[in-house]
Amino acid sequence: MGRSFLTRGLLFSLALFLVLAGCAQSGGKGNGGSENGGAEPSGERSKVSMVYWPGPESDAMQKVIDAYNAGQGKTDGVEVEMVLLSRDGTYEREAAMMSSNSDEVDMYFTASYIIGQHAPYLDSLNGKVKFDNYLPSSVDSLTVGGETLAVPMDVSNHFLFYRKDLIDQLLSDAAWQAKYKEISQRVLGRELAPKDPAEWNWDDFVAAAAFFSKEYNADSPTKYGTALQLKNLIFNVMIWDDVLYSNGGGWLDNQGAPQFTSDAAKKAMDIYRTIYEGKMTSPNASVAEYPETQAALQSGGAAFAIQWGAAYNELNDPERSPDVAGKIAVAPIPGDHKTHVHSLGVGLNKYAKNKEGALKWMNYLTTAEAMNIYAQNGGIPPIAEVLNANADKNAVLPLIAEHVDKYGYSVPIMAETQQILIVLAEKLSAAWVGQADTESALAEAQEQISNLLKK
Repeated sequence: MGRSFLTRGLLFSLALFLVLAGCAQSGGKGNGGSENGGAEPSGERSKVSMVYWPGPESDAMQKVIDAYNAGQGKTDGVEVEMVLLSRDGTYEREAAMMSSNSDEVDMYFTASYIIGQHAPYLDSLNGKVKFDNYLPSSVDSLTVGGETLAVPMDVSNHFLFYRKDLIDQLLSDAAWQAKYKEISQRVLGRELAPKDPAEWNWDDFVAAAAFFSKEYNADSPTKYGTALQLKNLIFNVMIWDDVLYSNGGGWLDNQGAPQFTSDAAKKAMDIYRTIYEGKMTSPNASVAEYPETQAALQSGGAAFAIQWGAAYNELNDPERSPDVAGKIAVAPIPGDHKTHVHSLGVGLNKYAKNKEGALKWMNYLTTAEAMNIYAQNGGIPPIAEVLNANADKNAVLPLIAEHVDKYGYSVPIMAETQQILIVLAEKLSAAWVGQADTESALAEAQEQISNLLKK
Protein backbone atom coordinates (compact mmCIF):
# COMPACT_ATOMS: atom_id res chain seq x y z
CA MET A 1 0.00 0.00 0.00
CA GLY A 2 1.18 3.65 0.39
CA ARG A 3 3.27 5.23 -2.33
CA SER A 4 3.99 1.80 -3.81
CA PHE A 5 0.21 1.69 -4.38
CA LEU A 6 0.65 3.71 -7.58
CA THR A 7 4.03 2.35 -8.70
CA ARG A 8 2.52 -1.10 -9.05
CA GLY A 9 0.03 0.29 -11.55
CA LEU A 10 1.72 -0.65 -14.81
CA LEU A 11 1.71 -4.31 -13.81
CA PHE A 12 -2.07 -4.27 -14.01
CA SER A 13 -2.52 -2.24 -17.19
CA LEU A 14 -2.94 -4.99 -19.77
CA ALA A 15 -5.30 -7.04 -17.55
CA LEU A 16 -7.30 -3.96 -16.74
CA PHE A 17 -7.68 -3.04 -20.40
CA LEU A 18 -9.18 -6.46 -21.07
CA VAL A 19 -11.58 -6.14 -18.12
CA LEU A 20 -12.77 -2.74 -19.27
CA ALA A 21 -13.15 -3.90 -22.85
CA GLY A 22 -15.31 -6.79 -21.67
CA CYS A 23 -17.48 -4.45 -19.57
CA ALA A 24 -17.98 -2.09 -22.49
CA GLN A 25 -18.93 -4.88 -24.86
CA SER A 26 -21.40 -6.58 -22.50
CA GLY A 27 -23.89 -3.64 -22.56
CA GLY A 28 -27.36 -3.94 -21.00
CA LYS A 29 -28.61 -2.65 -17.69
CA GLY A 30 -26.07 -4.69 -15.73
CA ASN A 31 -23.27 -2.33 -16.82
CA GLY A 32 -25.14 0.92 -16.98
CA GLY A 33 -27.17 0.55 -20.17
CA SER A 34 -30.42 2.48 -20.31
CA GLU A 35 -33.74 0.77 -19.62
CA ASN A 36 -34.52 0.77 -23.33
CA GLY A 37 -31.28 -1.10 -24.02
CA GLY A 38 -29.39 2.00 -25.17
CA ALA A 39 -31.37 2.18 -28.40
CA GLU A 40 -30.65 5.86 -29.01
CA PRO A 41 -29.57 6.71 -32.59
CA SER A 42 -25.81 6.49 -33.03
CA GLY A 43 -24.02 9.72 -32.12
CA GLU A 44 -27.02 11.32 -30.44
CA ARG A 45 -25.80 10.73 -26.89
CA SER A 46 -22.26 10.73 -25.64
CA LYS A 47 -21.23 7.96 -23.25
CA VAL A 48 -19.48 8.37 -19.93
CA SER A 49 -18.01 5.52 -17.92
CA MET A 50 -17.72 5.32 -14.14
CA VAL A 51 -15.85 2.81 -12.01
CA TYR A 52 -17.90 1.74 -9.00
CA TRP A 53 -17.58 -0.71 -6.13
CA PRO A 54 -19.32 -4.04 -6.80
CA GLY A 55 -21.86 -5.04 -4.17
CA PRO A 56 -24.75 -3.26 -2.45
CA GLU A 57 -23.35 0.11 -3.48
CA SER A 58 -23.35 -0.75 -7.19
CA ASP A 59 -26.79 -2.37 -6.93
CA ALA A 60 -28.17 0.91 -5.60
CA MET A 61 -26.19 2.97 -8.11
CA GLN A 62 -27.54 0.94 -11.02
CA LYS A 63 -31.07 2.12 -10.18
CA VAL A 64 -29.86 5.72 -10.35
CA ILE A 65 -28.12 5.11 -13.65
CA ASP A 66 -31.22 3.50 -15.11
CA ALA A 67 -33.35 6.48 -14.08
CA TYR A 68 -30.85 8.96 -15.53
CA ASN A 69 -30.40 7.12 -18.81
CA ALA A 70 -34.16 6.88 -19.26
CA GLY A 71 -34.81 10.50 -18.24
CA GLN A 72 -32.44 13.40 -17.59
CA GLY A 73 -29.70 11.73 -19.59
CA LYS A 74 -31.73 12.15 -22.75
CA THR A 75 -31.98 15.90 -22.11
CA ASP A 76 -28.27 16.08 -21.26
CA GLY A 77 -27.33 13.99 -24.29
CA VAL A 78 -25.40 11.65 -22.00
CA GLU A 79 -25.57 7.92 -21.33
CA VAL A 80 -23.81 6.49 -18.27
CA GLU A 81 -22.26 3.06 -18.05
CA MET A 82 -20.85 1.55 -14.87
CA VAL A 83 -17.59 -0.39 -14.82
CA LEU A 84 -17.41 -3.00 -12.07
CA LEU A 85 -14.01 -4.33 -11.08
CA SER A 86 -13.18 -6.72 -8.23
CA ARG A 87 -14.47 -5.46 -4.88
CA ASP A 88 -11.15 -6.32 -3.24
CA GLY A 89 -9.08 -5.08 -6.17
CA THR A 90 -10.81 -1.91 -7.31
CA TYR A 91 -8.16 0.47 -6.00
CA GLU A 92 -5.28 -1.59 -7.40
CA ARG A 93 -6.89 -1.69 -10.82
CA GLU A 94 -7.64 2.01 -10.71
CA ALA A 95 -3.99 2.54 -9.80
CA ALA A 96 -3.02 0.90 -13.07
CA MET A 97 -5.05 3.43 -14.98
CA MET A 98 -3.92 6.40 -12.93
CA SER A 99 -0.23 5.56 -13.19
CA SER A 100 -0.46 5.55 -16.98
CA ASN A 101 -2.69 8.65 -17.26
CA SER A 102 -5.36 6.45 -18.82
CA ASP A 103 -8.51 7.88 -20.37
CA GLU A 104 -10.30 4.50 -20.38
CA VAL A 105 -12.88 5.73 -17.86
CA ASP A 106 -14.22 9.18 -17.10
CA MET A 107 -14.79 8.77 -13.38
CA TYR A 108 -13.03 6.86 -10.63
CA PHE A 109 -14.48 5.35 -7.48
CA THR A 110 -12.70 6.72 -4.43
CA ALA A 111 -12.96 7.07 -0.65
CA SER A 112 -11.78 9.41 2.07
CA TYR A 113 -8.96 7.19 3.25
CA ILE A 114 -7.40 6.90 -0.22
CA ILE A 115 -8.37 10.10 -2.00
CA GLY A 116 -5.10 11.72 -0.97
CA GLN A 117 -3.32 9.20 -3.21
CA HIS A 118 -5.88 9.69 -5.96
CA ALA A 119 -5.65 13.49 -5.81
CA PRO A 120 -3.01 13.98 -8.54
CA TYR A 121 -5.26 12.14 -10.99
CA LEU A 122 -8.57 13.87 -10.24
CA ASP A 123 -9.92 17.24 -11.34
CA SER A 124 -11.12 19.69 -8.71
CA LEU A 125 -14.91 19.98 -8.59
CA ASN A 126 -14.83 23.43 -7.00
CA GLY A 127 -17.19 25.68 -8.93
CA LYS A 128 -18.28 22.79 -11.16
CA VAL A 129 -20.52 20.85 -8.76
CA LYS A 130 -22.61 22.29 -5.91
CA PHE A 131 -22.32 20.69 -2.47
CA ASP A 132 -24.58 23.09 -0.56
CA ASN A 133 -26.98 20.38 0.63
CA TYR A 134 -24.35 17.93 1.83
CA LEU A 135 -23.38 17.26 5.43
CA PRO A 136 -20.16 19.30 5.76
CA SER A 137 -17.98 16.55 7.26
CA SER A 138 -18.75 14.28 4.29
CA VAL A 139 -17.51 16.93 1.86
CA ASP A 140 -14.48 17.65 4.07
CA SER A 141 -13.60 13.96 3.97
CA LEU A 142 -13.21 14.15 0.17
CA THR A 143 -11.38 17.48 0.10
CA VAL A 144 -7.60 17.72 -0.30
CA GLY A 145 -5.79 21.04 -0.01
CA GLY A 146 -9.05 22.98 -0.25
CA GLU A 147 -10.11 21.20 -3.46
CA THR A 148 -13.18 18.93 -3.32
CA LEU A 149 -12.27 16.00 -5.54
CA ALA A 150 -15.33 13.73 -5.47
CA VAL A 151 -19.09 13.71 -5.14
CA PRO A 152 -19.92 12.00 -1.81
CA MET A 153 -22.13 8.97 -2.39
CA ASP A 154 -22.21 7.02 0.89
CA VAL A 155 -21.34 8.24 4.34
CA SER A 156 -20.05 5.96 7.10
CA ASN A 157 -20.16 6.73 10.80
CA HIS A 158 -20.32 4.95 14.14
CA PHE A 159 -22.88 4.67 16.93
CA LEU A 160 -22.94 3.11 20.33
CA PHE A 161 -25.37 0.23 19.72
CA TYR A 162 -26.97 -1.12 22.89
CA ARG A 163 -29.64 -3.46 24.16
CA LYS A 164 -32.42 -1.10 25.22
CA ASP A 165 -34.25 -3.77 27.20
CA LEU A 166 -31.18 -4.47 29.33
CA ILE A 167 -30.33 -0.82 29.88
CA ASP A 168 -33.96 -0.07 30.80
CA GLN A 169 -33.81 -2.76 33.46
CA LEU A 170 -30.49 -1.45 34.75
CA LEU A 171 -31.98 2.04 35.12
CA SER A 172 -35.03 0.78 37.01
CA ASP A 173 -33.94 -2.30 39.00
CA ALA A 174 -32.57 -1.47 42.46
CA ALA A 175 -30.76 -4.78 42.80
CA TRP A 176 -29.02 -4.34 39.46
CA GLN A 177 -28.05 -0.79 40.40
CA ALA A 178 -26.51 -1.93 43.67
CA LYS A 179 -24.51 -4.59 41.83
CA TYR A 180 -23.42 -2.04 39.24
CA LYS A 181 -22.03 0.24 41.96
CA GLU A 182 -20.18 -2.67 43.54
CA ILE A 183 -18.63 -3.71 40.23
CA SER A 184 -17.64 -0.16 39.26
CA GLN A 185 -15.85 0.19 42.59
CA ARG A 186 -13.97 -3.03 41.91
CA VAL A 187 -13.02 -2.14 38.34
CA LEU A 188 -12.53 1.64 38.47
CA GLY A 189 -11.86 2.24 42.17
CA ARG A 190 -15.01 4.30 42.69
CA GLU A 191 -18.73 3.79 42.70
CA LEU A 192 -20.68 4.86 39.64
CA ALA A 193 -24.43 5.04 39.24
CA PRO A 194 -25.94 3.70 36.00
CA LYS A 195 -26.73 6.29 33.32
CA ASP A 196 -28.58 6.48 30.05
CA PRO A 197 -26.03 5.57 27.31
CA ALA A 198 -26.51 9.00 25.71
CA GLU A 199 -24.80 10.41 28.82
CA TRP A 200 -21.93 7.94 29.12
CA ASN A 201 -18.33 8.95 29.48
CA TRP A 202 -15.61 6.34 29.02
CA ASP A 203 -15.66 5.29 32.69
CA ASP A 204 -19.37 4.55 32.27
CA PHE A 205 -18.54 2.50 29.17
CA VAL A 206 -16.01 0.40 31.11
CA ALA A 207 -18.26 0.01 34.17
CA ALA A 208 -21.18 -1.14 32.02
CA ALA A 209 -18.89 -3.51 30.11
CA ALA A 210 -17.91 -5.12 33.41
CA PHE A 211 -21.47 -5.27 34.76
CA PHE A 212 -22.73 -7.11 31.69
CA SER A 213 -19.83 -9.62 31.73
CA LYS A 214 -20.04 -12.99 33.44
CA GLU A 215 -16.52 -12.47 34.73
CA TYR A 216 -17.85 -9.84 37.16
CA ASN A 217 -21.56 -10.58 37.32
CA ALA A 218 -22.61 -14.21 37.30
CA ASP A 219 -26.21 -13.14 36.74
CA SER A 220 -25.45 -11.05 33.65
CA PRO A 221 -27.83 -11.85 30.77
CA THR A 222 -24.88 -11.55 28.35
CA LYS A 223 -21.53 -13.30 28.47
CA TYR A 224 -19.62 -10.14 27.63
CA GLY A 225 -20.42 -6.51 28.14
CA THR A 226 -19.12 -5.29 24.82
CA ALA A 227 -17.57 -6.43 21.55
CA LEU A 228 -14.36 -4.72 20.49
CA GLN A 229 -12.95 -4.88 16.97
CA LEU A 230 -9.23 -5.47 17.50
CA LYS A 231 -7.98 -7.17 14.36
CA ASN A 232 -5.02 -5.54 12.59
CA LEU A 233 -7.18 -3.62 10.12
CA ILE A 234 -7.43 0.03 9.13
CA PHE A 235 -11.23 0.04 9.60
CA ASN A 236 -10.74 -1.00 13.23
CA VAL A 237 -8.37 1.94 13.69
CA MET A 238 -11.24 4.17 12.55
CA ILE A 239 -13.30 2.91 15.49
CA TRP A 240 -10.40 3.36 17.92
CA ASP A 241 -10.08 6.90 16.58
CA ASP A 242 -13.50 7.61 18.12
CA VAL A 243 -12.06 6.77 21.53
CA LEU A 244 -9.07 9.00 20.82
CA TYR A 245 -11.07 11.97 19.52
CA SER A 246 -13.79 11.63 22.18
CA ASN A 247 -11.09 11.85 24.84
CA GLY A 248 -9.97 15.20 23.41
CA GLY A 249 -7.19 13.84 21.19
CA GLY A 250 -6.55 13.67 17.48
CA TRP A 251 -3.99 12.70 14.88
CA LEU A 252 -2.15 16.01 14.50
CA ASP A 253 -1.58 19.07 16.65
CA ASN A 254 -2.14 22.65 15.50
CA GLN A 255 1.24 22.68 13.78
CA GLY A 256 0.46 19.50 11.84
CA ALA A 257 2.75 17.28 13.90
CA PRO A 258 1.63 13.80 15.04
CA GLN A 259 0.38 13.59 18.63
CA PHE A 260 0.08 9.86 19.25
CA THR A 261 1.99 10.01 22.53
CA SER A 262 -0.53 12.44 24.04
CA ASP A 263 -2.44 11.74 27.25
CA ALA A 264 -5.60 11.28 25.19
CA ALA A 265 -3.92 8.60 23.07
CA LYS A 266 -2.66 6.79 26.17
CA LYS A 267 -6.12 6.88 27.71
CA ALA A 268 -7.69 5.55 24.52
CA MET A 269 -5.22 2.66 24.51
CA ASP A 270 -5.82 1.94 28.19
CA ILE A 271 -9.59 1.73 27.68
CA TYR A 272 -9.20 -0.97 25.03
CA ARG A 273 -6.60 -2.87 27.02
CA THR A 274 -8.60 -2.70 30.25
CA ILE A 275 -11.64 -4.17 28.52
CA TYR A 276 -9.72 -6.90 26.71
CA GLU A 277 -7.52 -7.99 29.59
CA GLY A 278 -10.46 -7.66 31.99
CA LYS A 279 -12.46 -10.21 29.96
CA MET A 280 -15.24 -7.73 29.25
CA THR A 281 -15.07 -8.68 25.57
CA SER A 282 -14.47 -12.02 23.92
CA PRO A 283 -10.86 -13.21 23.63
CA ASN A 284 -11.67 -13.64 19.94
CA ALA A 285 -11.95 -9.85 19.70
CA SER A 286 -8.26 -9.95 18.76
CA VAL A 287 -9.32 -11.16 15.29
CA ALA A 288 -12.69 -9.40 15.17
CA GLU A 289 -14.03 -6.78 12.80
CA TYR A 290 -17.51 -5.76 11.60
CA PRO A 291 -19.04 -9.25 11.05
CA GLU A 292 -17.92 -10.62 14.42
CA THR A 293 -19.25 -7.58 16.26
CA GLN A 294 -22.51 -7.87 14.39
CA ALA A 295 -22.75 -11.54 15.35
CA ALA A 296 -22.08 -10.76 19.02
CA LEU A 297 -24.92 -8.24 19.08
CA GLN A 298 -27.28 -10.47 17.09
CA SER A 299 -26.75 -13.50 19.31
CA GLY A 300 -27.12 -11.63 22.58
CA GLY A 301 -23.47 -12.33 23.35
CA ALA A 302 -22.76 -8.66 24.07
CA ALA A 303 -24.88 -5.92 25.62
CA PHE A 304 -23.44 -3.07 23.55
CA ALA A 305 -20.70 -2.16 21.08
CA ILE A 306 -19.40 0.65 18.92
CA GLN A 307 -20.41 -0.36 15.42
CA TRP A 308 -20.86 1.11 11.95
CA GLY A 309 -24.18 2.84 11.28
CA ALA A 310 -24.94 0.50 8.39
CA ALA A 311 -25.44 -2.31 10.94
CA TYR A 312 -28.72 -0.97 12.31
CA ASN A 313 -31.15 -2.33 9.75
CA GLU A 314 -29.91 -5.90 10.06
CA LEU A 315 -29.89 -5.82 13.86
CA ASN A 316 -33.53 -4.75 13.98
CA ASP A 317 -34.73 -7.08 11.24
CA PRO A 318 -36.83 -9.92 12.78
CA GLU A 319 -35.78 -12.34 10.04
CA ARG A 320 -32.05 -11.71 10.23
CA SER A 321 -31.80 -10.97 13.96
CA PRO A 322 -34.76 -12.70 15.62
CA ASP A 323 -33.25 -12.67 19.12
CA VAL A 324 -32.65 -8.92 19.34
CA ALA A 325 -34.82 -7.21 16.70
CA GLY A 326 -36.71 -4.33 18.25
CA LYS A 327 -34.36 -4.28 21.24
CA ILE A 328 -31.40 -2.47 19.68
CA ALA A 329 -31.07 1.29 20.12
CA VAL A 330 -28.26 3.72 19.36
CA ALA A 331 -26.58 6.51 21.29
CA PRO A 332 -23.65 8.84 20.59
CA ILE A 333 -20.09 7.67 21.13
CA PRO A 334 -19.21 8.13 24.86
CA GLY A 335 -17.15 11.08 26.04
CA ASP A 336 -17.13 13.99 23.61
CA HIS A 337 -19.44 12.02 21.25
CA LYS A 338 -17.05 12.29 18.30
CA THR A 339 -17.83 9.90 15.45
CA HIS A 340 -15.48 9.09 12.61
CA VAL A 341 -16.91 10.03 9.21
CA HIS A 342 -15.66 8.89 5.86
CA SER A 343 -17.31 8.91 2.48
CA LEU A 344 -17.27 6.84 -0.65
CA GLY A 345 -17.40 8.98 -3.74
CA VAL A 346 -16.96 9.50 -7.46
CA GLY A 347 -14.12 11.64 -8.80
CA LEU A 348 -13.49 13.08 -12.27
CA ASN A 349 -10.51 11.54 -14.08
CA LYS A 350 -8.08 14.33 -14.98
CA TYR A 351 -7.52 12.57 -18.32
CA ALA A 352 -11.18 11.75 -19.07
CA LYS A 353 -12.32 11.85 -22.69
CA ASN A 354 -15.76 13.23 -21.88
CA LYS A 355 -15.46 15.64 -18.97
CA GLU A 356 -18.44 17.69 -20.09
CA GLY A 357 -20.72 14.65 -20.07
CA ALA A 358 -19.26 13.39 -16.80
CA LEU A 359 -19.96 16.70 -15.08
CA LYS A 360 -23.57 16.65 -16.26
CA TRP A 361 -23.95 13.23 -14.67
CA MET A 362 -22.12 14.26 -11.49
CA ASN A 363 -24.39 17.26 -11.08
CA TYR A 364 -27.41 14.97 -11.47
CA LEU A 365 -25.95 12.80 -8.68
CA THR A 366 -26.21 15.74 -6.27
CA THR A 367 -29.96 16.16 -6.82
CA ALA A 368 -32.62 15.01 -4.38
CA GLU A 369 -34.15 12.91 -7.17
CA ALA A 370 -30.99 10.89 -7.72
CA MET A 371 -30.11 10.51 -4.07
CA ASN A 372 -33.62 9.47 -3.08
CA ILE A 373 -33.39 6.64 -5.60
CA TYR A 374 -30.00 5.73 -4.16
CA ALA A 375 -31.27 5.76 -0.57
CA GLN A 376 -34.40 3.79 -1.42
CA ASN A 377 -32.18 1.03 -2.80
CA GLY A 378 -29.74 0.79 0.10
CA GLY A 379 -27.37 3.74 -0.28
CA ILE A 380 -26.56 6.19 2.54
CA PRO A 381 -26.14 9.55 0.78
CA PRO A 382 -24.84 12.32 3.09
CA ILE A 383 -27.72 14.74 2.46
CA ALA A 384 -29.89 15.36 5.52
CA GLU A 385 -33.04 16.04 3.49
CA VAL A 386 -32.71 12.68 1.74
CA LEU A 387 -31.82 10.69 4.86
CA ASN A 388 -34.75 12.17 6.78
CA ALA A 389 -37.15 11.47 3.91
CA ASN A 390 -36.24 7.78 3.81
CA ALA A 391 -36.73 6.81 7.45
CA ASP A 392 -39.40 4.34 6.36
CA LYS A 393 -36.73 2.41 4.46
CA ASN A 394 -34.22 2.45 7.30
CA ALA A 395 -35.04 4.03 10.66
CA VAL A 396 -31.41 4.88 11.39
CA LEU A 397 -31.01 7.22 8.39
CA PRO A 398 -32.28 10.34 10.21
CA LEU A 399 -29.99 9.48 13.12
CA ILE A 400 -27.06 9.24 10.74
CA ALA A 401 -27.93 12.71 9.44
CA GLU A 402 -28.11 14.07 12.98
CA HIS A 403 -24.96 12.44 14.34
CA VAL A 404 -22.79 13.10 11.30
CA ASP A 405 -23.83 16.76 11.46
CA LYS A 406 -23.43 17.17 15.24
CA TYR A 407 -20.54 14.87 16.06
CA GLY A 408 -18.83 13.95 12.81
CA TYR A 409 -15.11 14.50 12.29
CA SER A 410 -12.79 13.56 9.47
CA VAL A 411 -9.20 12.60 10.15
CA PRO A 412 -6.69 14.69 8.18
CA ILE A 413 -7.11 13.96 4.46
CA MET A 414 -3.77 13.92 2.68
CA ALA A 415 -1.58 11.67 0.57
CA GLU A 416 -0.42 9.83 3.70
CA THR A 417 -3.85 9.16 5.26
CA GLN A 418 -4.06 5.52 4.29
CA GLN A 419 -0.41 4.93 5.22
CA ILE A 420 -1.03 6.42 8.67
CA LEU A 421 -3.99 4.09 9.14
CA ILE A 422 -1.81 1.14 8.18
CA VAL A 423 0.92 2.17 10.64
CA LEU A 424 -1.61 2.59 13.45
CA ALA A 425 -3.17 -0.80 12.72
CA GLU A 426 0.21 -2.51 12.75
CA LYS A 427 1.60 -0.77 15.83
CA LEU A 428 -1.48 -0.49 18.05
CA SER A 429 -3.44 -3.69 17.51
CA ALA A 430 -0.90 -5.83 19.36
CA ALA A 431 -0.95 -3.44 22.32
CA TRP A 432 -4.77 -3.47 22.42
CA VAL A 433 -4.63 -7.16 23.33
CA GLY A 434 -1.63 -7.04 25.66
CA GLN A 435 0.93 -8.41 23.23
CA ALA A 436 2.97 -5.20 23.21
CA ASP A 437 3.63 -2.37 25.63
CA THR A 438 1.20 0.51 25.19
CA GLU A 439 3.65 3.39 25.50
CA SER A 440 6.18 1.66 23.25
CA ALA A 441 3.52 1.03 20.60
CA LEU A 442 2.44 4.67 20.65
CA ALA A 443 6.04 5.87 20.53
CA GLU A 444 6.81 3.64 17.56
CA ALA A 445 3.69 4.84 15.75
CA GLN A 446 4.63 8.45 16.53
CA GLU A 447 8.14 8.02 15.14
CA GLN A 448 7.09 6.17 12.01
CA ILE A 449 4.31 8.64 11.19
CA SER A 450 6.61 11.61 11.86
CA ASN A 451 9.11 10.19 9.38
CA LEU A 452 6.33 9.51 6.90
CA LEU A 453 5.15 13.12 6.99
CA LYS A 454 8.71 14.44 6.53
CA LYS A 455 9.17 12.64 3.20
